[in-house]
Amino acid sequence: MDNILAVLLLVLGGMLVGGAFSLHRQGAARGTVVVVAVLAVLATAGGILWLLPGEG
Repeated sequence: MDNILAVLLLVLGGMLVGGAFSLHRQGAARGTVVVVAVLAVLATAGGILWLLPGEG
């Protein structure tokens, strides 16, 4: 179950990256693009960190 959540975070990160790129190409406000890009980085980093072996 844990791996599924990590994969879902990675999928969400990928969708957000695509969304940020699309917003940029459409000429959206810089703040909007930055917020979506930061959310993409956080989701991707969360997915990667979730997959790393932890204590216990």
